[in-house]
Amino acid sequence: MKKCMYSLMLSPDVVREIDILADKQNTNRSNLVNQILAEYVSLITPEKHVKNIFDVVEQMFGQKSNFLFYSQPNDLTMSIKSSLKYHYRPTIRYEVEMYRMPKETIGQLKILYRTQSPELLVELTRFFKIWMRLEELYISNLFDKDAISYGLENGKFTRTFAVPNHFDYSEKDIGNAIGNYIATFDEMLKTYLDGKYTSLEKMESRYLAYLNGGAQLI
Repeated sequence: MKKCMYSLMLSPDVVREIDILADKQNTNRSNLVNQILAEYVSLITPEKHVKNIFDVVEQMFGQKSNFLFYSQPNDLTMSIKSSLKYHYRPTIRYEVEMYRMPKETIGQLKILYRTQSPELLVELTRFFKIWMRLEELYISNLFDKDAISYGLENGKFTRTFAVPNHFDYSEKDIGNAIGNYIATFDEMLKTYLDGKYTSLEKMESRYLAYLNGGAQLI
């Protein structure tokens, strides 16, 4: 949503209260006034659109004690922390960024991790590569070409989000798709690190169960 500069005559008392509220919400005066006016005229701003999506994700993960959810009002990003069952219990952070002006790609997932263990780094890299291969085999043809892309570097794995071709997702649909994607990824990663997948076929079967279980893809 494009923004332009306008002059408004406001009472100093109103401005003072707006600034106090903006500070509490970790935003600025212009953004807060824009949000208040948009809500008054029933207009959905990009920030409100993203908040509605994140509310769905938060509701999903709020019922899981092993996740820590964090999001700031009017922010286009949210994060979910999860502990790995590994030596010294390192944490992994799932950071979701939604784009203000989405096109073929509507956002991206950043999976961030810190560890000094060479063994864990090797296993994480292997898992990410297997995950990419599974998606290439089973879902890549459902999206526009290059809509789904990946990045893998030290301490970070990224994957873009997009809506499958010929689908029209509501905010609830997007939130459910993101939440289920992260939950399944996290579960399979931990199962992999625990050594419970005795073969790649068993890992593939679990992934197919996720796809065939009616989950909305993203």
